[in-house]
Amino acid sequence: MNTITKSTSATEIQAADGQKKKGLPAALWALTISAFAIGTTEFVIVGLLPTVAKDLHISLPSAGLLVSLYAIGVAIGAPILTALTSRVPRKQLLISLMVLFIVGNGLASVAPGFISLVIARIITGFAHGVFFSIGSTIAAALVPVEKRASAISIMFAGLTVAIVTGVPLGTFIGQHFGWQATFIGVALLGLVGLISSMILVPATLKNEQPASLKTQLKVITNKRLLLAFLMTALGYGGTFVAFTYLSPILQEITGLSESLVSVILLLYGIAIAIGNIVGGKVSNKNPIKALLWMFALQAIVLLIFTFTVHNTILGIITLFIMGALSFASVPGLQLLVVQISEKHLPGTEDVASAFNIAAFNIGIAIGAYAGGLIVASPLGLGATPWVGAIFVVLAIIVTLFSARLNRKS
Repeated sequence: MNTITKSTSATEIQAADGQKKKGLPAALWALTISAFAIGTTEFVIVGLLPTVAKDLHISLPSAGLLVSLYAIGVAIGAPILTALTSRVPRKQLLISLMVLFIVGNGLASVAPGFISLVIARIITGFAHGVFFSIGSTIAAALVPVEKRASAISIMFAGLTVAIVTGVPLGTFIGQHFGWQATFIGVALLGLVGLISSMILVPATLKNEQPASLKTQLKVITNKRLLLAFLMTALGYGGTFVAFTYLSPILQEITGLSESLVSVILLLYGIAIAIGNIVGGKVSNKNPIKALLWMFALQAIVLLIFTFTVHNTILGIITLFIMGALSFASVPGLQLLVVQISEKHLPGTEDVASAFNIAAFNIGIAIGAYAGGLIVASPLGLGATPWVGAIFVVLAIIVTLFSARLNRKS
């Protein structure tokens, strides 16, 4: 979700020239493996909420905090910790992040109670935020200019593959061998990413110029960018009101078994992958117009899911469409932030992207927390989809206001 860095060292340029005939470098796969591990640990908890809640003797809304507080860790890590670590050599920082990631998941696997598990999740979230803030620039520095977009998309493919395969597999492991086993498995994935990074990532990567406080203030005080960040938080966060509690919804309302829920999560992941690709293509020319249509369809499908969730076949069909739409807006939202920063605050693209990563995760935190409040209220689990639709409707209103502002300028 980050923009491509515009500066490379002489060493990087020589390395890039050498890659023109060799294709993509092996170091890129180290980043992709790490992204897969990090993506798995972020979303796998969704499938494990009932298991964790039962084992730790806590309510579902309390277990939902494991989603929202992790997202807050990412939101802090993306802009703040990225800025604080801007002078640390890239390979050293990458290795340190994977060590932190392994420690966080290791602590989660042996957490004796809820509070210790929350702390472990927040620690892991810090690593997540910085990794995806610097990951794109590292991937871009590894290849020639004409292959940079491909390099970044391959790294983020690790995140998509995690949603498609890592989450249902991790859920299956957690349901049959305990949720602790899932975190051990993710920590081992992180260890593979760490070793790959140590061996394959070159030590000659150039650090970016750290963004000044003045530059960061420019970004967070720009009206157009603030509207874009709000669109991101509301549009993306609306999905997580229901998505956070998808496993208990499917078990308690739709009446599916635990094992079948793992299969449904696999289908949901495939829908997300399709939605990301289609959403990127339709957002290329006019992201605001595309976002309006995607948000409108997303709100409608969330509302429909409120009723179809009671029927197995209709519920699964609606859920597949919901998965495709809920993540389809991600490329458009990121592109919009880049376009706004390029036009109105040139040179702040990286900073704006880091803040947008924070906005995505603030949306997750708010959506998951709101979902917990709904589940704990008399409305119950069944109300989470239509409450999520309200969030997305608010995103539509913000998008319309942003479009009007753009027309005026």
